[in-house]
Amino acid sequence: MAEQHTKKREELDDKFKWDLEKIYTLETLWEDDFKRLGQLIEKIAALQGSLAESAEALLKVLQISDDMGRIAEKLYVYARMRRDENNANHVYQALFDRAERLSVEASSASAFIVPEILTIPEADLNKYMQQNKDLAVYRHALEEILRQKEHILSAPEERLLAMAADLSMASSNIFTMLNNADIKFPIIKDEEGNEVELTKGRYGSFMESSNRQVRQDAFAALYSSYRKLINTLGAGLGSSVKKDIFYARARKYPSALAASLDGDNIAVEVYNRLIEAVHNNLEPMYRYMKIRKEQLDVDELHMYDIYTPLVKDYKVNIPYEQAQQTMLKALQPLGEEYLEIVRKGLQEGWIDVYENEGKTSGAYSWGTYDTQPYILMNYDNKLDDLFTLAHEMGHSLHSYYSNRNQPYVYAQYSIFVAEVASTVNESLLIDYLLEHSKDKQEKIYLLNHYLEQFRGTVYRQTMFAEFEKIIHERAEQGEALTPELMSSIYRDLNKLYYGPDVVLDEEIDIEWARIPHFYSAFYVYKYATGFSAATAIKEAIRQEGQPAVQRYLEFLKSGGSDYPIQLLQKAGVDLTTPEPVDDALKYFARLLEELKTLI
Repeated sequence: MAEQHTKKREELDDKFKWDLEKIYTLETLWEDDFKRLGQLIEKIAALQGSLAESAEALLKVLQISDDMGRIAEKLYVYARMRRDENNANHVYQALFDRAERLSVEASSASAFIVPEILTIPEADLNKYMQQNKDLAVYRHALEEILRQKEHILSAPEERLLAMAADLSMASSNIFTMLNNADIKFPIIKDEEGNEVELTKGRYGSFMESSNRQVRQDAFAALYSSYRKLINTLGAGLGSSVKKDIFYARARKYPSALAASLDGDNIAVEVYNRLIEAVHNNLEPMYRYMKIRKEQLDVDELHMYDIYTPLVKDYKVNIPYEQAQQTMLKALQPLGEEYLEIVRKGLQEGWIDVYENEGKTSGAYSWGTYDTQPYILMNYDNKLDDLFTLAHEMGHSLHSYYSNRNQPYVYAQYSIFVAEVASTVNESLLIDYLLEHSKDKQEKIYLLNHYLEQFRGTVYRQTMFAEFEKIIHERAEQGEALTPELMSSIYRDLNKLYYGPDVVLDEEIDIEWARIPHFYSAFYVYKYATGFSAATAIKEAIRQEGQPAVQRYLEFLKSGGSDYPIQLLQKAGVDLTTPEPVDDALKYFARLLEELKTLI
């Protein structure tokens, strides 16, 4: 039987590839910007010591810094996305390395700005902003600098930290190359007995297979490949944690967690409250696993059984063209203005659709202030891929609105609010699909799918968040983060979160070794809080209509012009209270009861 291989990039139709030429039509233009950034680095370095002289002097430095940021962003994003097309492409590996190094130089050259601003008396800063309207634009940014004053170091110390940024990226970069370019997976047999190369893109399809042997083989094959690299991967993650602790201590924070949250002005209690809320609502997850065991009719429910749909014979194959149309219909409650921008994205080269050899796995939305948004996908005709399309388009619309309504200094919204826009889209999509379900089996399938989305976004990401919290605390206490220790911690958390009806296969102990987000510490909890906030916003849109839509669009347009908690409060959600998370977990329990009545 014919063996299926991953296509090379040149074998894919151009209409399914993103249009990066809209960033740079010619790579000589990339080189021109590279030179220009180098010139700006020299220019801003020469201005050190001048910020306190006048409003105009301060404004000049801030504007040059913004220009540097915009150019560095374009250079970096273009090079990285080109590399992501095929991580084995040495040309773009080199281009990305150059962009990364020059970005570090830019950060180093401008490291004096914040410490120097802190030497200016607050009364003088206020006077400068009153004197110069252009400088007044930076008020929130300057207030944010003053808020973090105790954690900002002297100019030489800030420069030293900035110079070390290239080194600090080593663990993440090494993991990326291991995970996307070097790791190789075995050949397994699919449902028809064909020999198929296992890839990370295909792994999701195999785990949803109704053939249990296929699921088990894919599960074992994937983790056997990671286990061969476990000591290297363990050293990489351990080094990343040490890096987090180093920066936290250098900036005089009590912990790496506190340092990470302070950037968004988020209290540690918000993080801990999320974990506590999920711990208090584990019983519905245990019930869900029990239902899954009963519906699959297995003596033991293994970790490779928890992704397959409960409706065994219900097949969903969603071609990309169909996914686009379904998404557009589902997003109609957001209004024609929103839909028109989505259509623009679908038609104008925003999306890189299919998997190809060497392409970065997973999905993301990215771009720059001066370009359209871009979406990387590895579309495989699954229902999950339809949700991924809606999810990433939510991110892209957030960026589109923010970039066109905010000055550069506030265009970049916080990651804390980023997952709200993506999840609102997903929530509207599941509502649409459930409302238009044709029969009982389809509705069971969709409810099951949404419960899986919930499990993956709230329960699983909170488990990840707790794992990150524990390994950082252990390292801060002086323990060595060996693969054995991390595997033991990870196993205990799986036992807690999945309950007594799930057999913990030994492979799951090393799942931590393949999670890219662990190299961006304390990121994943935002998926769970974002999902909770999005659920509240979606319900308001469904119940109130246009007034809630308008609040939501204003939220999208606000970018990073305020702290994330305040931005969400303007959208009608208050995450300083436990209600949004508790309500979302209660919603999960209600959906579970609805599923039970149907099966």
